[in-house]
Amino acid sequence: MKEFVHRAYQPGETVAAIATPPGEGGIAVVRISGHDALAVAERVFSGPVRSYKSHTAHLGKVLDTSRRVVDEALLLVMLAPRTYTGEDTVEIQCHGGSLITRKVLDTVLQAGARAAEPGEFTFKAFMNGKLDLAQAEAVQALIGAKNELALQVAEQQLQGRLSATVSHFQQDLVDIAAILEAWVDFPEEDLAFAPMEEVIDQLKVILKKIEKLSSTFHEGKVISTGISLCLAGPPNVGKSSLMNALLGKERAIVTPIPGTTRDLLEEELRLGQLHVRLMDTAGIRETDEIVEKEGVRRSQAALKDADLVLFVLDASQRLCPSAEQLLQLAPREKTLLIWNKSDLCTHEITSLEFTEEVVVSAKTGEGLEQLKQAIDRFIWKKGPPSKEEITLTNVRHQRALETASLHLSDVIEGLKTGISPEFVASDMQATLKELGMIIGMNIQEDILTAIFSKFCIGK
Repeated sequence: MKEFVHRAYQPGETVAAIATPPGEGGIAVVRISGHDALAVAERVFSGPVRSYKSHTAHLGKVLDTSRRVVDEALLLVMLAPRTYTGEDTVEIQCHGGSLITRKVLDTVLQAGARAAEPGEFTFKAFMNGKLDLAQAEAVQALIGAKNELALQVAEQQLQGRLSATVSHFQQDLVDIAAILEAWVDFPEEDLAFAPMEEVIDQLKVILKKIEKLSSTFHEGKVISTGISLCLAGPPNVGKSSLMNALLGKERAIVTPIPGTTRDLLEEELRLGQLHVRLMDTAGIRETDEIVEKEGVRRSQAALKDADLVLFVLDASQRLCPSAEQLLQLAPREKTLLIWNKSDLCTHEITSLEFTEEVVVSAKTGEGLEQLKQAIDRFIWKKGPPSKEEITLTNVRHQRALETASLHLSDVIEGLKTGISPEFVASDMQATLKELGMIIGMNIQEDILTAIFSKFCIGK
């Protein structure tokens, strides 16, 4: 796949692409947008497209350059500025299927449209002021959402709630920046402004709000990318059986023979409101068998990298010295202890004083619901974000807020220590620049390229 290179923006250039996923279906959509969208559509459609009223649908035929019928289709006309891109837009709803859809698109391209690049329709929307950059990124997040929480956060961002919050930060800082600039430009005028202590207090309040928003990225990352769960423990404690029970299918081979699993097994599943990557590891023990030894090495690496370790022990057996040693490898701050095989247990289980300990039976399903609840508690120590909270899911936004916080801290420190106003004003401008990067003000070309290259063609 060739690397996407962002084109220089040409206002109104007419582009077209298939806007629906590849494959077979009832319908597919070919989207055309630009100043000549109606003229291009009229060259390939059987009706007088340029005479159609905005936001109306018309049944007709798609015709090639020889006026042969390519397909019967429904054509929708949407006139600027009331469109997604802010330009005249036509959508052709043809029959689904890779071949017929491609033929319709080729016909449109032959009629004068250029093939759209990845994310070019959303890029047009951004350049035409229909969306700011944070909202444009939310479009891709919305499409890629893997759970309800990710969908909720993306919808918030698309509605402009993050942008409005950042804009409020900017406005509050612009008012103070004007004071700082006046001090720089007219130092001898002894201008009457708010007392210095009051300005510093105002900046501290804004800084606290920026830092609070930035701190939501941990939860946001969990929401958007999901978490990795690592099933670890000694051999033959039922890790593979527990994986199968959580997945609801026979994914891992289960035998009474210790060391059956010799490699990492990975599966994705929905657990509560989250997307989860579940890894079953080889039982960790001393061994000279070369394949099992490599499996143990990979298990130890997975144990370190996982977001949450599900350390499994056999509830039907007394804790042996080797199992106690393995427990020392498990980082307690991210380890949930599971006593499996409760259906075979004939003695009272002694707590090992982990933050969370759950007793289950992978065979009977007893305790599985309690395990899922314990995982949920472990992840959401303060509970999942509410619909009212704004949560960051984009690392670019989080880095911009972190950098803005650093510059704003320098502004506050500079005002406290009385350094030259020019330096304080410079730090304030740097703060505003970082905030502006989030919503697309003074955005660099390479950042635009990086953002829109992640979009699918047709969006």
